[in-house]
Amino acid sequence: MICQIRRWKELDRWDWIRVSNLITQSLIRSHTRIHGFLARRVEPVDKAKTPFSEIVPISIHFDGSITKRVLKEGREYTLPMLWVRPGDVVLSKIDLKNGAVGILPDDWAGAAVTTHFAVYEPDRTKILPEYFRLLIQTPLFKAWLGDNKSGHDGRTEVKLADFEELEVPLPSLHDQRRLVAAYQQAQDKAAELEAQAQQIEHDAQREFEAALGLTPLPDLPKRPFQIARFKDIERWSHEGILHDLFIGDASPVSRFQIVQLRDIANVSYGLQKSPNNRPDKYPRPYLRVANVQRGCLDLREIKMIDVTDTDMPKYQLEYGDVLLCEGNSADLVGRGAIWRNEIAGCVHQNHILRVRLDQQRAIPEFILAYINSPSGQAYFRAKAKRTTNLASINSKEVANLPVPLPEDTATQVAIVQLLKKKREAAGLKRKHAVELRTAAWNDFIAAVFS
Repeated sequence: MICQIRRWKELDRWDWIRVSNLITQSLIRSHTRIHGFLARRVEPVDKAKTPFSEIVPISIHFDGSITKRVLKEGREYTLPMLWVRPGDVVLSKIDLKNGAVGILPDDWAGAAVTTHFAVYEPDRTKILPEYFRLLIQTPLFKAWLGDNKSGHDGRTEVKLADFEELEVPLPSLHDQRRLVAAYQQAQDKAAELEAQAQQIEHDAQREFEAALGLTPLPDLPKRPFQIARFKDIERWSHEGILHDLFIGDASPVSRFQIVQLRDIANVSYGLQKSPNNRPDKYPRPYLRVANVQRGCLDLREIKMIDVTDTDMPKYQLEYGDVLLCEGNSADLVGRGAIWRNEIAGCVHQNHILRVRLDQQRAIPEFILAYINSPSGQAYFRAKAKRTTNLASINSKEVANLPVPLPEDTATQVAIVQLLKKKREAAGLKRKHAVELRTAAWNDFIAAVFS
C-alpha cells in the first residue's frame, strides 16, 4: 500500500533525485487507482482466420511514441498476439519502467502486439489518454516504476497488478484537456521554431555555395529504379552508384580555383589501439570518435594511450588540425571538428583522420564548412564504402576531395563569417525551442503534483 508523506510545499528544494522515493506523496492526492479508469483488453488475434499480411505489428518507444514495424517478406511472429484498437493505451511490459506507454492513433487499423505488451481500454469519462501518457513520462512516475520492477537477467519488469493498483493524480476532464492543450501548444511552437532553424541553416548552406559560385547538386532519387552490373560498380554504396549516374566524377564548377585537399593539406591516420600501447610509461590523452562531433569537440571523457617521446611528433595534434571521422555508421563518415589545443600533448585514434592544412592557403573553418556543405557531404557519401550497417572513407578519398578555394584567406574568412551568423541565428531558434519545451514540461509537472 502507498503511505502518505509530506506535501510539495514542505520540501525545502526541488531535487528530483531526493524526492524520487517520495512519489507516493503526490500520487495519493486523487485516490484514483489506474484500474479505475483503464480496463485491460485481452483480445487475441486468431492467426488462423487473419492473414499476417493484414496485421500491423507496432512498437512503443520510451517517449511514448508508437511506430509500425516492417518485417521482411515472409516473416511472421510466432508468439500469440493481441489486437490494439484506436485510442487504446498500450505498454511494453519490459520497458514500462522506462516510460514505454503510448496511445494508438485513431486512424490506425489492424494494429497488434505480442504478449510482451499489455493493452488497456481507457474510460474516457474519467481520463484523457493523452494526459495519462504525459503522466507516465514524469520523473516521479518513472522513479516509482523503476523502484518497483522485479525479475533478473535483464528482463526486469513492473508487474501489471502493481501497476494497476497505483494511485495517480486525476484532475477533472476539463483540467486534463487544459493541461494537455497547453503542453501541446508549446510543443507545436517549439517544432515551428526548429523548422525555422532548419530552414535558416538550409538557406545558409545554399548561400555558402552561391558565394563560391557552385551550382546546387541535383537531388538523387529516393528509390532505386535502375540496376548496374557488379563489374561496373566501384564501391558497394547505393548512394554512390546514384551519385556516379546523376553527378559523375566531374569536379565542382566554381568561380574559384578547384584544388584537391591533398594540394593544401596532409591527411593522416592516428594511432591504432593495442595491448602494446596501454597507458604505461608515456601516457598521453587521445581523441576517440565519440570526442569528434559535427562542428565541435566533446571532451568530457578523455582516455589515455601510451606514446613514446620519439613517436609524439608524428601523432601530436596541432592548433587548427581538422579532425574527421573515418566512419563506422553512415552519419559518422566525414563528421568533423577543429582542434584548438584544448588539451596539451593530445593525440588521436586511427579511426579519426587528421587534416593538417597549409594555413597560409586555407583556413580550417573554411575547409570544415565546405566539408559540411551539401557538395562536400555528397562527395563523402558517394565515396564511402559500405558493408552491412557500416560505412567508412579512407584517407586517399579524403585527400582527393575537390575544394573550390578562394586564393585570399580574407575572402575565406568573410564567407565563413556569413555562414556563422546564419548558424547562430538558427542556434537561437533552437535554444528558444528547448526553453519552450522545458517550461511546458515543468508547468505540467507543477500543475499535476502541486
